[in-house]
Amino acid sequence: MRWRIDVVEVEEGTDVANASGLLVIERILRDRQSIWQQVVEDRSLTRLTSQMLLSSGVALACYGAVLGSFHGVQMALTSAVKLPLLFLVTLAICLPTLYLFNLVFGARLSIRQSLALVMVALTVTAMLAMAFAPIALFFLITAPDYGFFKLLNVAILALSALVGLRFLTGGMRVLNENGLLAPLKPAVQQQAPAAAPATPALASTAAPTAASTAAPDAVPANGSGGTATITAPAPAPAPAYTPPVVPPGYMLTPIANPHQRPVLPPRQSQPTPPSMTLLYVWILLFGFVGTQLAWTLRPFFGSPGMKFSLYRDIDGNFYAEIFRTLSNLF
Repeated sequence: MRWRIDVVEVEEGTDVANASGLLVIERILRDRQSIWQQVVEDRSLTRLTSQMLLSSGVALACYGAVLGSFHGVQMALTSAVKLPLLFLVTLAICLPTLYLFNLVFGARLSIRQSLALVMVALTVTAMLAMAFAPIALFFLITAPDYGFFKLLNVAILALSALVGLRFLTGGMRVLNENGLLAPLKPAVQQQAPAAAPATPALASTAAPTAASTAAPDAVPANGSGGTATITAPAPAPAPAYTPPVVPPGYMLTPIANPHQRPVLPPRQSQPTPPSMTLLYVWILLFGFVGTQLAWTLRPFFGSPGMKFSLYRDIDGNFYAEIFRTLSNLF
């Protein structure tokens, strides 16, 4: 009998990064599967969320200081406070919507899991924005044009946000594979099949075989009238069956064709739940709320012809200002 080796999904949530003392962003980028496993198991999420909150706040403060340095030191300090406040207030406004969406459509995510999932995306966005800070500072020194500098940083933040959202959708897919985005199905009790009765034909066929093997063969002896009894040798016992050694995480399935090579079965994909579809709607909502809040908290850069001020009058909107800047630039 030949056997086929099938892979059984075995996830081991080992906190390698915590043991080595790496930064939380390094753990997210190097070992994101352990992050998703920790979210799935709802294990130590308060500590993980606090680490991500601290890292993203520092990164956004550094990048905000670069934005405000176009106008001066006062604007740099103000933007260093405003930019982290922008992301955190937007998260506080939109997180209840995501959590309630999950509850309405039967997802089994807790508020801690939802917050940790969104904070992963926010941390990636903040760290990528801080990584672009030297480039923005370089163009600020070499090409101090207000319109170009503003569009450059809007593009940097948009690109960083897209990468962070890829982490968010990837984490939601992992939660879907673990069944956390679907309602819990009731357990179905299966009755054990009744034992089949013994077949009498097997006993009738086995009896003659045993008698024939036990009967001795009588043959005449050489040169004598008597007979000598020569007993046929007993058949050698069959070797004991030794099952093949299978490493952990695998299972054996018999193969009909002995010459067939082991083939790994296709991975069973979970159907897309409504929560996954509503995630994209929530992402659009997060973007609209964030851009409008950014317009409300402006200035972040500070127009060169205007004096320093903490806030401006609320008029127009973010998208109209971007279109106006593009038309003036080109």
